[in-house]
Order: sequence, then C-alpha cells, then structure tokens
Amino acid sequence: MLLVRRSAVGFGGVARWGLRCLCSGDAAGRYRDTVLLPRTDFPMRVNGPNLLEREIQIQQKCGFDQLYTWQREKKAKKEYCLHDGPPYANGDPHVGHALNKILKDIRNRFEVLRGRQVHYVPGWDCHGLPIELKALGDLGTSELTPLQIRQKAREFAERAISRQRAAFQRWGVMADWENCYYTFDGKYEAAQLKVFQEMHNKGLIYQDYKPVFWSPSSRTALAEAELEYNPEHVSRALYITFPLLTLPAKLAAKAESWGNVSALIWTTQPWTIPANQAVCYMPKVQYSVVKRADNEQLLLVASERINSLASMLKTNLESLATFAGSDLEGGVCQHPTIPAKQVPLLPASHVTMTKGTGLVHTAPAHGMEDYGVATHFNLPVECIVDEEGRFSELAGPELQKKSVMTEGNATVISMLQAVGAIVKEDDCVHSYPYDWRTKQPVVIRASKQWFINTASLKDKAKDALQKVRVIPESARSSLLATLDRRTYWCISRQRSWGVPIPVFYHKETGEPLLNKHSVTHIAKVFSEKGSDSWWMEPVETFLTPEVLQKSKAGAVSDYVRGEDVLDIWFDSGASWAAVLPESDPRADSYMEGKDQVGGWFQSSLLTSVAVRNKAPYKALVIHGFAVSEKGEKMSKSIGNVIDPDVIINGGKDLSVSPPYGADVLRWWVAESNVFSEVQIGPNTLNTAKDSINKLRNTLRFLLGNLQGFDPRSQTVDPKQMHYIDQYMLHVLREFSLKVTDAYNEFDNGRVIRLLQSFITRDLSNFYFSIIKDRLYCDPEDSLGRRSCQTVLEEILDGVSRSIAPVLPHLAEEVYLNSPGHDEGNTLFRSGWIKTSSVWRRPGLEEAVEGACAIRDSFLSSIPGRNAAEYELIIAIEPGLFFELMESLQEEPTSTGSQLTELMMASRTTLTTSSLPRDLPSDAITSTGNFLINLEGGVIHEESSYSVAAMPTSLLRCPRCRRYTSDEPDCLCPRCQTVLENAK
Repeated sequence: MLLVRRSAVGFGGVARWGLRCLCSGDAAGRYRDTVLLPRTDFPMRVNGPNLLEREIQIQQKCGFDQLYTWQREKKAKKEYCLHDGPPYANGDPHVGHALNKILKDIRNRFEVLRGRQVHYVPGWDCHGLPIELKALGDLGTSELTPLQIRQKAREFAERAISRQRAAFQRWGVMADWENCYYTFDGKYEAAQLKVFQEMHNKGLIYQDYKPVFWSPSSRTALAEAELEYNPEHVSRALYITFPLLTLPAKLAAKAESWGNVSALIWTTQPWTIPANQAVCYMPKVQYSVVKRADNEQLLLVASERINSLASMLKTNLESLATFAGSDLEGGVCQHPTIPAKQVPLLPASHVTMTKGTGLVHTAPAHGMEDYGVATHFNLPVECIVDEEGRFSELAGPELQKKSVMTEGNATVISMLQAVGAIVKEDDCVHSYPYDWRTKQPVVIRASKQWFINTASLKDKAKDALQKVRVIPESARSSLLATLDRRTYWCISRQRSWGVPIPVFYHKETGEPLLNKHSVTHIAKVFSEKGSDSWWMEPVETFLTPEVLQKSKAGAVSDYVRGEDVLDIWFDSGASWAAVLPESDPRADSYMEGKDQVGGWFQSSLLTSVAVRNKAPYKALVIHGFAVSEKGEKMSKSIGNVIDPDVIINGGKDLSVSPPYGADVLRWWVAESNVFSEVQIGPNTLNTAKDSINKLRNTLRFLLGNLQGFDPRSQTVDPKQMHYIDQYMLHVLREFSLKVTDAYNEFDNGRVIRLLQSFITRDLSNFYFSIIKDRLYCDPEDSLGRRSCQTVLEEILDGVSRSIAPVLPHLAEEVYLNSPGHDEGNTLFRSGWIKTSSVWRRPGLEEAVEGACAIRDSFLSSIPGRNAAEYELIIAIEPGLFFELMESLQEEPTSTGSQLTELMMASRTTLTTSSLPRDLPSDAITSTGNFLINLEGGVIHEESSYSVAAMPTSLLRCPRCRRYTSDEPDCLCPRCQTVLENAK
C-alpha cells in the first residue's frame, strides 16, 4: 500500500498520517515525531566549572543567604533549636568541619521544610592557647604585654573565622550568619561571668592547692578534656625498695626471725620518688614477706602478685609469712633517696592488684589519688616541679633545674642505683597523657588553682542525663563514665588570651575578693568594653566604692587583680546561657563529634545543672571522625589530608582532583554511617558523584515527561486514575513516611538507602517500564496519560523534597525546572512532602500486587526473553482474587487493558475456567497462589492461578513498537485512533 499524507497540520510540530499500513521498510522512523518522548533542558550531568557556576547561581537565585531570616520571620507553631558547638578559630576549614556542619544543616533544613521555626546561631570558640601560639608564631610571649598578645590572638582568630564562615556558606549551610556568636564578644563574656557568679555563690567554685595536669610545653594547667593519650609512650619503670624501719605492731612477734625487710613498689615515674610521703597498701588483701632464692633479700609484697614477680625477677620467691593488709598499720619505711626522711605505711582504696607489687608509692603533689591519701592522713603536699617541668629548689641541688621528663628522671634513677634501691629496671610502653595542643607529655603537679567541685554535681548531672535522648544510645555509658572520673575541674589557666577570672587578691594576705557584687559589676564592664578592659582599665573601674562597700572590703589600693584566665571549656560550656532563646534556654539537640563526650557536652551539662538543675539539651547526637579510605587518621605527615575546598573546587591537577561541588560533599556526609569513623577519599567521592548522576537521570526522566503538563489545571483525581497510578501514590506515601521517620531519627544514611531503593525498585524497574507506552503513545491530553503525569509530578515533588535537606542545590534546580510553580518561589519555602491518606484505597494494593504476583510468575517462566512478544491466558478460580483482576480488565481479552499494561504483554485473556487443553506446543505454563488480606484480616482468602504464555500471533506496531497489530507494518488500533484524532 502507498503512504498517503492527508494533512500538513502538525501533531506536536509534525505531520499527521492518515492510513494504517505501509509498504516502506522504515515504518518506525516515519512515526518517530508522533511519539511524545521526554523533553527537558535539565541536564543529566553537570561537571567541572559549569557545576560550580550552577551551584553558586542557584544559591543566589534561590536566596540561600536569606532563607534563615525568612523562616525566622514566618509564623510557626513549633520551634526547633539546634545549638551549634563552636568550632575552634585556629585554622582553615577541614573535612571534620564539613562532616559536622553539613550534618547539622541537613537536620535544620528538614525542620524548615516541616514548617518549624529553626533557631541555629553559628558560633566560634575564640580563646585559648592554640590560637595564642599560632598568632605569636616565633615571637614568644616574653617581650609582649598581655594586651599585645590578646590583640594578635584576636586578629588571628578573626581571620580564621572569616575563612571558616565563607566555607560553611559555600557548603550550603543555612544559618544566622549576620548574628553569629563569638566567645571573645563582650556580651558573651558577660553572660559567661553570670554563670561563673551563680556557681561561685553556690560554693561550687573554689580556690585550692592540689595536683592538676600541667603542661610544661604550654606552662599552664590543663583539664581532662585538653588531654590526648599516647598509647605508645615509653617510660622507664622501676621496682624500688623502701626498707622497713619500724615494723607494724601486729607483726612484731612474727618478724623476730626475719631480719631486714623492704617494701617493694613499682613506678613508671621515677622522678616522683623524691616527693614520696607514704607507701600505700590495700587493707582487705593478703600480703606476704618473701625471700628471694638468688640473694635471700626479704621483700614485702601482695600475696597474689608473688607468682608474677617471681617470673619477672627470674627467681623463686619463698613465702615466710602471710597476713592481712590491715596488719601493716603502723609500719614505717626509710625513704630511699632522702636518708633523714621516714614515710608511713598507709591504707588506701586506690591500690590495685593488676600490676606492680600491691604496694603503691605515694607523692601527694604529683598524683590525684595520692593527694586524696594526703588529705585524709594530713600528709605534706610539697610540689618539687616548677612551671617549666623542671625540678625546683625543694628537690635539692643535685636535681634542681633539671627536666623531670628527661635528665632529671635519669638523675633520680642514678641516685636510686647508688643506694642499691632498684630491684628491676625496664622500659614500659603504656598510655600516657599529652597536651592536645603541643603534642608533648604532661606531668601532674600541685599548684594553686581555681576549681569546680564536680563531685557534688555528679549525681544531679547523671539524673539530668537520664532525661536526655542520646544517639547512638551506646554512647550514654561513655558520658556517664566521664562524669564518674571527674571529681573536680580545674578552670584556671596561666595565659593571657581568655576571659579573666574576675578575682582580686589582697596584697598582704593574698585573700581573694570575689562575690556577687564584684562579679556583677565586672560583667557589666565586660559587656560594654570587652574583657580587654581587665588589662586596660584601672582597678578602680572594677572595684568601685559601691562594690567595696557591699563587699565589706578595704581600700582599692589594697588589691591587685588576678592574672589567670578561665578554661576555654568553661567559655564554650556556658554558651547555653549566652545563645539559647530566653523563653526556653534548652536546645532540642547538640550535635558534635565523639571527642566532645568529655568536652563540650560535659562542660555544658555541668554548668547548666549547677545553675538550673537541668541539662541544656534534650538530645545529644554524637558522630565519629573523618578518616582516610584506609581508616587512618588524617595527618599531614602521612599525606592523606583531604581539603574540602579541593573537593568542591578541584585541585591543581583537575585530572587527579576534579571539582565535585558542594552537593557531592553533602551526599558523602549523608550516605556515611556517621556514628562510627567516616571514611573519605577519591573512591568515596566518585561513588557519591555517580549516585547523584543516577539520581539526576531519574529526575530528568520525570521532568522530561512533564513537559507541557500543568498540575494546577490538568491533575487527575485519584479516583479516576489507572490502578497502577493510584498504587504508585500509595507507594510514594509509604516512602515519604519512612523518609520522614529516618530524618527524625537522625538517620540520613537510611534516607539515602530508601531513596535509592525507591528509584531503582519502584520506579526504574517497575513503574517507569510499565507506563512508558502510555506516556509516549497515548493522546497527549488523554485521561490515561494525564493520570500518569499527575503521579509523575507527585513523585518528582516527593523525591526532590525528600533529598532537599541533603542536596539543596539539586533540589532547587529541579524545582526551577518543574511545572506549576509561581515565579520567585523556592522549594525550601514551600514545605515538606505532601501526601494524602486518600491515596490508600481498600483493595487497591491487593489488586496491583496480585497482578504483580502473576506478572512475576510469567516473567520468571521466560527468563531473558521479551515479555512484549507473548500473549497470556490467566486462569483464576472464581472469587475475590478474580474480581480484583477483573477490575483491571473488564473484557475477556484485551491488548490495551490495565492488566495487559501491568503484564507488559501483547494481549491478555482473563478467565475463570482452567487453561485450555489445546495450548500450542510452545506455550509455557506456570502456577501460583496469592493471599488476600483486607480490612485488617477480616477478609482473608487465598486463591490459586495459572498462566499460559505463548508467542503472540500479533505483529509489531511501527509507532508504539508493541505487538498489537493485525498486519505487517500497520499501526495498531490504538495508534491509528491517536493519529486520526490528532488531525
């Protein structure tokens, strides 16, 4: 037959064709332009400079920098407060910052979409030694005044803040960037002093002389949170004898035949021996006097340590007598290096039997537990180490000015060797505290410091913590353990860059002047002039006549201001008082890395419980650290540090370090299991990029098939939709509920998994493959096509909103390309995923899933072959299941029914009879059962079905490419009608 062109009027810009059949071999090509293929300007991939330019354009066009202010001004029923733990203002932004800030932003953007008013004020921790050291460089502090040091430190911190803020904004972080908080701001410092004052008024802050962690490299006291432990530290460990001068009274009778006995102790810090004041034992443990087989030396040790000591000394130890530890009361030993000094044997609870000898050398000025013994038994607390970590004059001329960690330690060992006090000497590899800033070992030394009595707060803090949600819950035990370990908190630091402790000292007596009147006035001055005024203003500015009168103090000339500053953990720990809303200064969540378990989480908890008897947070979210793809800690020396700026903008060699943009960085954060260590590297980033490109491809398909669709006027009511379309709305609703739940649980990784599963399983492998024929080949304005487009628009909206907290740039780009939106509106100003309970109709799920069960039986029977080349006979016994299938195909046999569409077959016959006996020889049969549960199990019915699949006798339509034509190279009835009606 000849092809006759009947009209030149376009069908979507192309000619219409009048006759069904062709004699030309290029039939399909002639109808290509009559098929409604996807059309969109939305690119599947954006790479290189185009990607970076597009992200910045989206930030500007969609008002990323105005979103926070907009949502704060918008009326909302609920507020969500995520309090920002202040990053340290001492360097460039790194991937740890990215992990933390993006995690917070994902949560905040989710809450904005949910319609809540977000309170999120970013801040910076600006004081402290690391900033001071970096700001001064090689200058040191000896030639500079405190104000000069502070000026340089402030300028350094401000430059670091500027760089970090710019990076955070480029990552797409939504925040109140115009009103950030800084711990060096006068108003913040005033709020901090108010917390200090209230704690002091309650007797929780006090001054004392006791041992603290001291950093010789920083020349300041440190808190536990400022330490890091080096597991590879090597100490010289000694077994040392203390000769018994006075035998315990209870052992006098037994000891007549012993001769000379020495208490044997073990220490990894020989330099502390000159400060020894006692040897401690455990009263409830058995002790023995043993004789060495190799030299007949008599030693006093714990009985349960005899075997391990014999092995260590490589000699047999014969037990001469065994007795209770309590029998050692009253014993006195000779100090091994100070001939005139005698030290008592004393009971103590901190003695352990896991290592050593069961007897513990006790130097109260250089050990926390030792100090407790000294307090109980009124022992001297004499510190023999100066601020530089060298022996002081008290240690004697032989040791004076020698470093206790190096030559001083060696000299003490030599002194012990000279008197024959060393029984055994070895290197000991063990975990030892280091200064987290200088990476140098610390010592414990007694000094006069300001402390917080955390022991009295511990029980209240634990009670408050029980009301806090901890994510992951496994971290709660660590939080409680850190509270248990901390009996006091040293809050004074011997530096210039910090908030000064608001205390004055009497010039003659040294008595501190510190009360609510003085601190309140000092806080007022700081609020107006900043804490630099402590060094700039005369004492009279702070100790006014009114303050002195209320304090019942003497003349202002009698006082000198203190020189110590507050621990930076107290600075940041008081942030709840300076930053959180006054209406309810309790955040919905704090979200930081696991290092803050003993840091900001704890300092915030202790200060808040002290002042208000409640935690400053309702939930704690604790994430891991960023590490290399090999699981190694990032280190410049190893060369595995990854710069987030290079991730976004690319490195010097773009072939090695291509620009990934901000959304890839954000996807990495969301996809990772952030509750453990988070790996990052080229492979991780490339995987993230590929995942986003796959997502873009799906979004592009959705946008392309919505070309010309206006959801405001062309939406189809769910009741009029095809069953499969209604079913997909139901699936979309289930997806959105699960995504919402995952975000609520801070489980962004589950969001990604749900999204990928939804796209791959429910869309690409199922719905898209079923509806393409209807989308491309049905009339443009037909009910079936509009039904499908209505669902595609809902899916596009749901998917783009579900991923918006993670990929705000991509989500807004999709929104800009989506139909039905007013000019100037943005996704983040238009709410969360919109679903309806109406989408779940009784029987709908069973009808579609029942058809899918039949479809699965059919497809599994023809593995690797094209379903479109087969026609089916489906036999179902009479009953509810048949009625459901009948709702998908009313006529007995059809090429265009909803059931045939679901089967993706050529033609379907539905019958209640058995399969015909005269099936063709090439027919493939399969059987199965389907269980129907309706109305909560009230309707419960299992039905069997049989399927016969046969190669179809119909021919391929040159337009839709389905096997639905009666003659070769002829349009099928559906396509003929479409083109006829398009005239």
